[in-house]
Amino acid sequence: MKRLTFIITINILAVLLLSACGAAAAPAAAPITLTDGLGRSVALAGPAQKIVSLAPSNTEILFAIGAGGQVVGRDEFSDYPAEAKALPSVGGSMGTYSLETIASLKPDLVLAAEINTPEQVKSLEDLGVTVYYLSNPKDLDGMYANLKIVGQLAGREKEAETLAASLQARVQAVSKIILPLSSRFTVFYELDGSDPAKPWTVGGGTFLSQLIALAGGFNVGDSLQGDYAQMSQEELLVANPMVILLGDAAYGVTAEQVAARPGWDGLAAVQQGRIFPFDDNLVSRPGPRLVDGLEQIAKLLRPELFK
Repeated sequence: MKRLTFIITINILAVLLLSACGAAAAPAAAPITLTDGLGRSVALAGPAQKIVSLAPSNTEILFAIGAGGQVVGRDEFSDYPAEAKALPSVGGSMGTYSLETIASLKPDLVLAAEINTPEQVKSLEDLGVTVYYLSNPKDLDGMYANLKIVGQLAGREKEAETLAASLQARVQAVSKIILPLSSRFTVFYELDGSDPAKPWTVGGGTFLSQLIALAGGFNVGDSLQGDYAQMSQEELLVANPMVILLGDAAYGVTAEQVAARPGWDGLAAVQQGRIFPFDDNLVSRPGPRLVDGLEQIAKLLRPELFK
């Protein structure tokens, strides 16, 4: 009986010792301090474990770097990936968020974006919530940098580095095919064609215009003033795009409807049947799916080169 008691005692001590060693070996989470897009110094005691995302692009970044399990709330429009839709919504329709809902989720970080105003950031800070304002990137390099910033905030640095490298490789693969080409397709990207006489499109300097260029096209809206502008039917006929991408396809606009618009039958894109529905979410959300958008545009412009 004494021998059995001795063995049990030794085993218990061994377990306690191993547990203590394991606890001692686990490094303490290092504090994180970063300057955000508003020039504010944002400090965290360690990687955020309960994150509320206020923009679809932020939500997509968090899930793409493996931090989806750390997201406890999302804005109303975050619908990708599918798992995100199961998370509690904190609003965002008409730019209005529920501060009460956000506070009830007890986040250690709220990840804001340029769709959020400095006043909204201040309101959240007044609740005692830590907010990081992630600026929209100006180019793909800026998007890669944003992935790494969010990786730091969520303790997913390695995953963010791996994702950025993978995306860069995919962009380089497209460029390798497109750069040697001597000709380019003129492209009209339709944002809103509810007024066929003056459809809305994207101007030069926008992310979408850059992606069209990388995919081997030329955005006919580059000559317009502003990021988004209306292009008159006369201007469109002069530009005579060879390809039309329907970013408003999600609202029911079809190639057949576009081809039937009065006066549009003179466009090369209509005559050659090059009118394609396009998922605008791929190119309007400054996250990792921008590269998906680039690949899809390139395949639509040069299907024979991307099989």
